[in-house]
Amino acid sequence: MAQVCAICGKGPQFGNNISHAHNITKRRWNVNLRAVKAKVEGGAKKLRVCTSCIKSGKVVKA
Repeated sequence: MAQVCAICGKGPQFGNNISHAHNITKRRWNVNLRAVKAKVEGGAKKLRVCTSCIKSGKVVKA
């Protein structure tokens, strides 16, 4: 399943781990997603939403 917020569309960011010896390996920073039952167009729907959208009030919990 994709690591994408249903409200803002925020996804993972990619970068590198760099060790003290300057060995470089790929890594990714995932979005902090939560499964939330939210009010959508009159009904309730289960969405995967990032915590920043929950905190800012973009999601109305059902």
